[in-house]
Amino acid sequence: MRGLAAAEAPVIISAALARTNLGSLQGIVNQLQQGGLGAQVQSWLSSGPNISVAPEELQAVLGNEQIKQIAAHFGVSTDEALKILAQHLPTAVDQASPSGQL
Repeated sequence: MRGLAAAEAPVIISAALARTNLGSLQGIVNQLQQGGLGAQVQSWLSSGPNISVAPEELQAVLGNEQIKQIAAHFGVSTDEALKILAQHLPTAVDQASPSGQL
């Protein structure tokens, strides 16, 4: 997962999210916006630079159960799943929203 190509990120992360009650990139974007990470999400949707998100921020917004489900899909620990999401989610949303919409 570390060597994930930018073009693969939306597909791989979407597959993991489909196995949670978030359901999709749109589902996680909605939850992050509602959880106070709207500025980061907006940067991913826009054409400018992506604002990073910390694993701790994702943990706080998504909660343990969501992270456990994502970790199980990737076959990694919850800490590693958070790192993967923090590293690849901005790119995944950016790549999946060329017109600013998912």
